[in-house]
Amino acid sequence: MPYKVTPWYRRKRGTQVKTDYACQHTRSVVKHRTERKSSCKSVSQVQAQATEAMAEPAYTIPEFRQRTTEGTEEYQRVATNVSKGLSVIQEEIHRMRMVTKAQVDSLAIQREVKERMTKRTDWLDEIPKMPDFVLALRPHTVWEKTPIKLFCTVQGNPRPVVKWYKGGVPVDPLSAPGKYKIENKYGVHSLIISRCVVSDTAEYSAVATNPHGTATSMATVTVKRPAGGGELCHLGLVPHLTEIHPSKLEISLLDRFSISFGQEGGAISLMCTMVVVPDLPNVPPIAQWYRDDKLLKPSQLVEMFVGGGVARLTLPHLAKDDEGLYTLRIFTKDGTAEHSAYLFVSDAAPSAPGAPGAPMSVKAYDVNADYVLVAWKPPNTVNEAAITGYFVDRCEAGGDTWVQCNDAPVKVCKYPVHGLSVGHSYHFRVRAVNSAGISRPSRKSDKVTALDAAENERLQVIKIEGKYDIVIKDDDLEGYVTIPGEPTDLHASEVFKSYVVLSWKPPSPRGRAPLWYVIEKCIAGTGAWQRINTAVKLHSPRYPVFDLQDGHKYQFRVYSVNMYGSSEASAPSGPVQKVDEDGAEVPIGVPSAPGQVVATRNTKSSVFVQWEAPKVPKNLIGYYIDGRVVGAKEWFPCNHKPFRHNRFVVHGLTPGESYVFRVQAVNIFGLSDESQESSPIAVEPALGKGVEYATPSAPFGITMLSSDGSSITLAWKSPKHCGGSKVSAYYIDRRDADGLVWKEVNLEAVTERVCTVDNLTEGNFYEFKVQAANMAGVGVPSVPSAPMKCEAWNMEEPGPAYDLSFSEVRSHSLVILWKAPFYTGASAVTGYFVDMAKKGSSEFTTLNEEAVSHRYLQVSGLEEGETYVFRVRAVNTKGVGKASQVSEPVCARALPGTKEIEAGVDEETGDIFLSLEACEICEESKFVWSKNYKPIGDCPRVSVTSKGRTSRLTFTNPDKDDLGKYSVVVTDTDGVSASHTLTEDALNTMLELSHAIRHPVVPLKHGLNYEILEKGHVRFWLQAVKLSPSVSYRFIVNDKEVTSGEGQKISHDVATGVIQMTVDLFTRANEGTYTVQIHDGKAKTQSSLVLVGDVFKAALKEAEFQRKEHIRKQGPHFSEYLYFTIADDCTVMLACKVANVQKDTAFRWYKEEDEIVPETPPNVMSGACALPIPLFSRKDQGVYKAVLSDNRGKDTSTFDISGQAFDDIINAIAQIAGASASELVLQCTPEGIRLQCYMSYYTEEMKTVWKHKESKIASSEKMRIGGTAEMAWMQICDPTDKEKGNYSIEISDGVKTHTRTFDLSGQAYTDAYEEYLRLKAAAFAEKNRGRVVGGLPDVVTIMEEKSLSLTCTVWGEPTPEVTWFKNEQEVASNEHTKVTFDGGKFASLVINKVTPDDSGKYSINVRNKYGGEFVEITVSVYRHGEQIPEPKLGQAKTPTATPAATPAATPVPKSPAPPSKTPTPTPSKSQTPAPSMKSPTPASTPSSTPVPKSPTPSQRSPTPASSRGAKSPTPTRSIKSPTPPRK
Repeated sequence: MPYKVTPWYRRKRGTQVKTDYACQHTRSVVKHRTERKSSCKSVSQVQAQATEAMAEPAYTIPEFRQRTTEGTEEYQRVATNVSKGLSVIQEEIHRMRMVTKAQVDSLAIQREVKERMTKRTDWLDEIPKMPDFVLALRPHTVWEKTPIKLFCTVQGNPRPVVKWYKGGVPVDPLSAPGKYKIENKYGVHSLIISRCVVSDTAEYSAVATNPHGTATSMATVTVKRPAGGGELCHLGLVPHLTEIHPSKLEISLLDRFSISFGQEGGAISLMCTMVVVPDLPNVPPIAQWYRDDKLLKPSQLVEMFVGGGVARLTLPHLAKDDEGLYTLRIFTKDGTAEHSAYLFVSDAAPSAPGAPGAPMSVKAYDVNADYVLVAWKPPNTVNEAAITGYFVDRCEAGGDTWVQCNDAPVKVCKYPVHGLSVGHSYHFRVRAVNSAGISRPSRKSDKVTALDAAENERLQVIKIEGKYDIVIKDDDLEGYVTIPGEPTDLHASEVFKSYVVLSWKPPSPRGRAPLWYVIEKCIAGTGAWQRINTAVKLHSPRYPVFDLQDGHKYQFRVYSVNMYGSSEASAPSGPVQKVDEDGAEVPIGVPSAPGQVVATRNTKSSVFVQWEAPKVPKNLIGYYIDGRVVGAKEWFPCNHKPFRHNRFVVHGLTPGESYVFRVQAVNIFGLSDESQESSPIAVEPALGKGVEYATPSAPFGITMLSSDGSSITLAWKSPKHCGGSKVSAYYIDRRDADGLVWKEVNLEAVTERVCTVDNLTEGNFYEFKVQAANMAGVGVPSVPSAPMKCEAWNMEEPGPAYDLSFSEVRSHSLVILWKAPFYTGASAVTGYFVDMAKKGSSEFTTLNEEAVSHRYLQVSGLEEGETYVFRVRAVNTKGVGKASQVSEPVCARALPGTKEIEAGVDEETGDIFLSLEACEICEESKFVWSKNYKPIGDCPRVSVTSKGRTSRLTFTNPDKDDLGKYSVVVTDTDGVSASHTLTEDALNTMLELSHAIRHPVVPLKHGLNYEILEKGHVRFWLQAVKLSPSVSYRFIVNDKEVTSGEGQKISHDVATGVIQMTVDLFTRANEGTYTVQIHDGKAKTQSSLVLVGDVFKAALKEAEFQRKEHIRKQGPHFSEYLYFTIADDCTVMLACKVANVQKDTAFRWYKEEDEIVPETPPNVMSGACALPIPLFSRKDQGVYKAVLSDNRGKDTSTFDISGQAFDDIINAIAQIAGASASELVLQCTPEGIRLQCYMSYYTEEMKTVWKHKESKIASSEKMRIGGTAEMAWMQICDPTDKEKGNYSIEISDGVKTHTRTFDLSGQAYTDAYEEYLRLKAAAFAEKNRGRVVGGLPDVVTIMEEKSLSLTCTVWGEPTPEVTWFKNEQEVASNEHTKVTFDGGKFASLVINKVTPDDSGKYSINVRNKYGGEFVEITVSVYRHGEQIPEPKLGQAKTPTATPAATPAATPVPKSPAPPSKTPTPTPSKSQTPAPSMKSPTPASTPSSTPVPKSPTPSQRSPTPASSRGAKSPTPTRSIKSPTPPRK
């Protein structure tokens, strides 16, 4: 059956099959700008024709088959039924035919398509076609900081070239490095925009061009920013984006932190930049920082930040604890991205020259209730003296007061601190000590809290039904325990030479009462136990013992103690000795020295050092590595924190320099001996010596300099790494932008970095790549350049400058250099503009307002550590040309060890030179000198010499033509360069110095001068900087040469450069001009001194004085004349010093010509004499004189103490007294309130001012001011409320005012006023109380039958009552004994005809309401004829003043007899004066109070006693009876 298929390339409708010949993937249908014409029919039309041809003709009944009407009806009836069945069958057959036909057509079409597809390439090559977008651009809406990719597929013959535009402006990837990326792979053209910003919102278009036409596809890109920086935006898409987990992000690390160097007390930041896809503001990456594989956490010492494409770790307060290997670990979609680098932290400046560095890693262990063990790591000592010990300080958390814990330095890196307060938190720090001083303190430790570690062990947790926890203390299980058990497991946990730490287990049972411990010690085997913590209440099961003697073994035992008592002693510990039998410390000291040290090359600034571990490690902490430049004496530390492994990379070394290394092992006892030194090694890369060269790295920065339509001129930048040998050649390849095959451009090597590529087709786009070669071979090719169109440049402006480079990069400045454009445009280039931007920014700033004509620019004002990029634009008369390719990023930071050019003059030849010592160099390095940044080359005006790391440019014949800016660049380094501007002033100065060197003079330190010697001799001298042994000279005085002889002596000293002439007798004849002429080899000089007129007269006067002084000093004399000093007790000392004295030399003091004889004779042989003037005051004014004399002569010194001298002494006394002044003290008296200030000495001549409320107080009846030698006082008489307020005393010493204050207000005033009233009342009571004025003897001896009369005078206001007692019983008046009291003044007791029964102890009690007095008399009666008995000593009693009792409170007993053992009655406790009352008789006793029968009075008895209460207003009488004893 015939059918027809239309070829695929002639179809018109959108149902056709479209398969790209290269990609082989299905595309979406796009609208074409040009319609494809076709004359063929569609597939549906073919199918319709085929169906029509297959249809059958209708059936006709023959005539012979025609029937009758009935038959026909019957036939039709039957036929109808049959036809219905046939029609069904017929329809099914037709349907099956149509299905089969469709399948056949489909197979035919597929077969035709396959056949045509195999021939499509040939057809396309044969059919020219304009560009056509098979897959057009589509619009995008994205979030800020996310990347986007625009792509399209275009066809055409020949293959079109695609250019990208943003808003009609061509997209240039070189204008914003890293921003745009254009790709063309297998016919798919794409534009990638990384990290979109809002400004990237625009209409982007792809323009496809070939010789037959141009096609354009456009799409809009919209960049949106989430509202509020992390809040949900109005589109509602951010919640969906935040579902991305940070570990699912794609992250690539870019700029990574390098090996860093810091110093204690400084700050440093480690930073990595990265690209995050997608970069979401509210989903930052997960970044972790590690130090020596230990995870770091944010704190005051560690700050972390991640976001915005940056991960940063900041250490704001560096210490040596921070030294180590830092690792950044970021979790990404594919796992983790990591980077590591070492941070070195050096010691800060020492607190004193030679002092050690600070210790580090201070930590607290074994924390208990009042004890903690502090440990640390020792610092490295390189050139300092050895460490002799450490001081440990503590500070309570939250405070800033540090307290030193140990009185003597501890020698090991551990120290037990005890005496802490339970529940308090502490920080600790450590300081190292050596012979030069004390180090800076270490970083403080983490906070620790003093708690009882055993408390948690006494808790038990019981689970009930697996749900509930019940906490039970051991106290609940022990029952009621009072006395605790004894401690157990007593042993020495720390044994050192300085101390021993005892440890034990707490008792069980313990009890609930607070527990402490008592420790005893004894020398092992003696059993003589002695308590050692007598002043310390110990709460922890730890205790350090410090006072153990060397060579003894000790045993210890412990008691548990609480409020109920003490436990039994614990089992004694084993013998403990802090040193062994040989005297060595236990455990034995530092490790042995490490073994062999081997150093190998690593990089151009580092060396790999490894060593053998010590044979005796002894709890090794780590190692310290030291280095030294070969030939130098000083060592330097390579690490500042002990390193744990036995291999280390030493960084920061000078390239090309040779070093040796040594290693020390470290433990808690200190540093071991140094290992043997390694072999010297030069700092050079490991690869690149001998024949082991590497090929160069890839060149970069390929840029187009010009094009004429058939050729393109290229330039590129040198490889960053030359591979160890000089780059000698470059090879360039090219290809069509839409092709895949690279073609070589040059077969012969290109030695310059500029090349013109010929034989190109105008209008075509080309890509280029470059390879560098050295003696090791050809290196890897560069990244292909951006497509460059070969078209003739006809613009009038100049082309781009190229080969941008940098020199003299410093922290805040640099110099940028470039080469002139290859294409100059319509006129010559007249200048250049330089633009600058920070890395990552597209906003360039023009640095120069006016174009510069030279091809360099000094850029200043940079931020240290910031990275910048630059570009240059050339200018001619037609305008500003195209910008150069953006430079490589450059960081504003100088290389470590960078030095500047030094200008100087050669000391030997006098040549003027410029010199630079490079901080790094390699064998291939060369010094390239330039003047005004133009290479000098071979120039007769200068010569260049290089030796090692130093290069010198010497001027042949310097003059003004040599002025300018000189610079030097060291090749094959990381940018070592420097510059120096030679100015006219500097050149003139160096020319003068050069002339002085070439025409030398003898340089003088001091010109000709004179000095007067002690004997009146005059010395003329000068000093040269340097003299040779062959020096010659002569002295000329008044134009006549003087030689050494009688009267003068001339000499010189080569070592000091001094030439001198001494004149013995200097007289008026010596006036004139003195000159010295010197010749020393080729050098000569002279110096003159004019000694005439007033100058000569002054010299002559001084010479004569010195002669007289010399004569005076031949005998005894004062070496220091009289002066005064003030002793600590404010005694004024007139002192002097004497010399040339003998034993018989006399020394005398005089005041106003009156001799003073001190208590202690002066000792002239001591060389000093002093006259003390105690209690100095105005009376001590006068002229004091000291006279020294013997048979050899006499000398006198005077000192006038008056006027200013007196004031100076008073001020000096006030300075000491004011400093010693106490705070004001309140003292109440019966007259008022007194404020007293105690001081070492006080006199009224001192400038003291009393103030009340800042107002000066003058002495008056109300306010009395006075003082004694020990204090100054101010008394407020009869105080009132007006006298309240703040009082102060000011003591002025002429320089400083010493102030003491007292606030007499509030409760202080109330208490003082009450005390004043009390004392006033007491004084009044004391004044008016009853007392015996006189008349009574102490002892009376009388013969029997005589009459005895005891009479005395009494006084009191009101009139007192008088009561007589015998043997403590009241005496009643009768015929034998008569008691009288006349006129309220005279009291008598008369005994008529005494008998021996009248012997006894009599007493009189005189009392009124204010108090009274009790006087005793002993009466002895002897018989007639008997010897008069001696009075018994001790029986006489002094009168005792007694206070009045309160009658309302104390009934008077009938017999108020005092106790037998205490003859003096006991006073009443009441202070209220008792009213006057009669003699205590039985009638006066209240009926309600029984009278005691005992002769001892009750405690409330009004009878006075010998010991009075503290509050009694009447002071205790301390004198005997006022009646004198009988003679």
